[in-house]
Amino acid sequence: MDLQLRGARVLVTAASQGLGAATAAQFSRENAAVVISSRTLADLQATASAINSETGNAVFTLPADVSDPVSAEKLVRNTAEMLGGLDILVINAGGPPGGSFDDFDLAAWQKAVDLTLMSAVTLTRAVLPYLKKSKRAAVLAIVSIAGKQPVANLTLSNVLRPAVIGLTKTLSLEYAPFGIRFNSLLPGMHETGRIEKLLASRAQKSGATSDEERARMTADIPLGRLGTPGEFGAAAVFLCSPVAGFITGVALPVDGGASRSIL
Repeated sequence: MDLQLRGARVLVTAASQGLGAATAAQFSRENAAVVISSRTLADLQATASAINSETGNAVFTLPADVSDPVSAEKLVRNTAEMLGGLDILVINAGGPPGGSFDDFDLAAWQKAVDLTLMSAVTLTRAVLPYLKKSKRAAVLAIVSIAGKQPVANLTLSNVLRPAVIGLTKTLSLEYAPFGIRFNSLLPGMHETGRIEKLLASRAQKSGATSDEERARMTADIPLGRLGTPGEFGAAAVFLCSPVAGFITGVALPVDGGASRSIL
């Protein structure tokens, strides 16, 4: 299927590894013009080189800290200047640390708010002037299944991820008259570095091994395995594509059936 993304101008944040990198790679396979961003330039360059080796398409790199409003706004502005505009923004940020309520002081809460929620607000505010000029404008927030139902030992995510979903749902209504679509994608457990850290944290608290915690995690997934970053990237790119042009305001789980709620 042609997703009609050839030449689309795309920015993917937190894309040096994991689900962000997988999403950027899938956009490149669809011949979009892609800028990837994260805090570390060396990691970005390695990821861009790997994607380019596979697809033959240039992938551009711009380091930024999206939890800093000045850095996030500059990132959007520089991306638009580099690409001659913007059509698609994929909002992603490394998740806040795992832990229970008693593990975090107020400074940790504020840091998590800046990283998880305010980064989405700042990036969206910065990108809207460009998206209003686009004929295939879309914003996708990579959130977490924690936005749909709480995940053990992820208190910060459980509180803040639903706020991002509320943001994208609200914006999908406010900006529908401009033809700008807003959706959220809710990854469950995928084979990423963040999941490895979560397993280690759970193991430390439970006294079990990481392998034992992995077996428990997998047992909660009806499909019986963790997802792959490539599977997630394919879903993300489809939602952003013109082929999905009548889909807006959704919060779609990509979790192997792990979330039990009907809606």
